[in-house]
Amino acid sequence: MTFDLKDIMALCKRRGFIFQASEIYGGINGFWDYGPLGVELKNNIRDAWWRAMVLAPPMGPDGAPVQIVGLDSAILQHPKTWEASGHVAGFSDPMVDCKETKLRYRLDHIVVYYKDENQNEPWVALHQEADEKDVEKRLKKLDIKLRFSELQKISLDKIDPSKFDRIVAPDATKPGTFTEPKQFNLMFETRVGATAGEEGKAYFRPETAQGIFLNFKNVVDSSRVRMPFGIAQIGKAYRNEVTPRNFIFRTREFEQMEMEFFCHPSEAQQWAEFWVETRKQWWLSLGLRE
Repeated sequence: MTFDLKDIMALCKRRGFIFQASEIYGGINGFWDYGPLGVELKNNIRDAWWRAMVLAPPMGPDGAPVQIVGLDSAILQHPKTWEASGHVAGFSDPMVDCKETKLRYRLDHIVVYYKDENQNEPWVALHQEADEKDVEKRLKKLDIKLRFSELQKISLDKIDPSKFDRIVAPDATKPGTFTEPKQFNLMFETRVGATAGEEGKAYFRPETAQGIFLNFKNVVDSSRVRMPFGIAQIGKAYRNEVTPRNFIFRTREFEQMEMEFFCHPSEAQQWAEFWVETRKQWWLSLGLRE
């Protein structure tokens, strides 16, 4: 049997698993609340993961228990953390804005449909998950006398911006409303302390790994672990996704379960294969399909 995602979303709400955040005020895109059953399910998975990783870690390739310790690092770290990791300069997506609708789109998430480069009809842009029916419906709405079978398609990031004036944005009514592409940083900014200037700027972490790396020496000095060993952490992370979609699978606030494993480079391949298989078998044991 197949189910539409909208049906699954409706079921999750009826049964008390997941609600739209701030729903009584119209909701806020990319944020979700876990209801009475949803929070129990999420916590059960989280606790089972922690037991399997930290409290009762698996046997390693050598037959000895793997060393893994836990950590709970701060969501806000020193801003230099994200400069050193490359997130400030490189954690960004190429974006375009629509001047008509004021909406913003990720460049590589938009597909453009056209007959040929010499045609007079405008080129039609849609989100990458659009199917044949969506394209046909959009063509009809724009009064473009073409059929889906006649069209070619190309990702927007493969098109020279000089040709953007021929493209009708996904929610626009006329061509030529796309702006020039620009980079958009995915980290949420905030201010720490009483200063409102640049010196008080900080970032909500986009991942939990950096807190692990920052505390590597502290963990080694305090817990007496020796390589190979792992540091595990569960915590919230935040990414200012421009177009969050697909229910809870691409959100702006989410919880991560992460373990960073440290070993000698000569043993890296062996440990990589071990962890891929070990974690795969754990997820299968919960009932997920392979």
